[in-house]
Amino acid sequence: MKKTLLLATTTLALMGLTAGAQSATKWDLPSGYPASNLHTQNLQEFAKDVDALSSGDLKITIHDNASLFKAPEIKRAVQGNQAQIGEILLNNFANDDPIYALDGLPFLTSDFDSAWKLYQAQKEQLDKKLNAQGMKLLYSVAWPPQGLYANKDVESVADMKDLKWRAYSPVTARIAELVQAQPVTIQQSELAQAMATGVINSFMTSGSTGWDTKVYEHIKNFYDVQAWQPKNVVIVNLKAYNQLSENARNALLEASDKAEQRGWALSKEKTQWYLDQLADNGMNIRKPSEKLMTELREVGKTMIAEWLEKAGDDGREIIEAYQASMKQ
Repeated sequence: MKKTLLLATTTLALMGLTAGAQSATKWDLPSGYPASNLHTQNLQEFAKDVDALSSGDLKITIHDNASLFKAPEIKRAVQGNQAQIGEILLNNFANDDPIYALDGLPFLTSDFDSAWKLYQAQKEQLDKKLNAQGMKLLYSVAWPPQGLYANKDVESVADMKDLKWRAYSPVTARIAELVQAQPVTIQQSELAQAMATGVINSFMTSGSTGWDTKVYEHIKNFYDVQAWQPKNVVIVNLKAYNQLSENARNALLEASDKAEQRGWALSKEKTQWYLDQLADNGMNIRKPSEKLMTELREVGKTMIAEWLEKAGDDGREIIEAYQASMKQ
């Protein structure tokens, strides 16, 4: 009798475990960046938080370094529910809508505080655009400021002419046109090979990317121009989101808030660390000349004016809200 009761109890317990396992929702989250990247590290913590806060109701698997989808493919994959959730670099999708290009415009922001204020001014319209495409914004994290990497001395914009320039977005391709460099489309997962084979010899990106891809092995100069701070955002397919249990949705939103706060703090904290690591590995961290900065700011003014023309009333509304917040 005791053996029968024990067997029955064990069977019920196993059935309960099996039912619990079957009820857990499993999502895939593709990212374009390696495991060492600050955004990917934040994603891993985000996934752990979702699991813990939902008591295992929602489990997210991170697919880093473009292993599931290439970076430019992730937005469409989430929109089509091929991946339920994903991380994208907003200005990769500038051709979809001007709103996505905004934080890639040179010298619109100058530091993490202004980058955050721009995000707050942009956030409502950004979520509206994503909703119209069947997606929802969960959180964003800004990159460290973008600097200029080049394998030659660059004292003015004229020195950038004919450089083989890595363009990873429509915005960076437009910069190449304005400075008369030669744009070559290269995503981060392809960057090391492109440098090693001489396909490119210059670009603008963060110290983070420089460290992740060991740029110092191929390019020796980093000009700390602090041109802009693009944002990565984590987006979710609306249909998949709406199908979650209330518990899982609440966990996802709470984990998103935590990831946003943690990510911005981590990016700010590691900005100087990245530059120190580049210097320790032989890269020349250089202060840009006044002439170079003046001329690059003129490039920025041109691009902001072009953006306002494309973005229309929505764009003016964001810029006005941003400028008002900067005065507070």
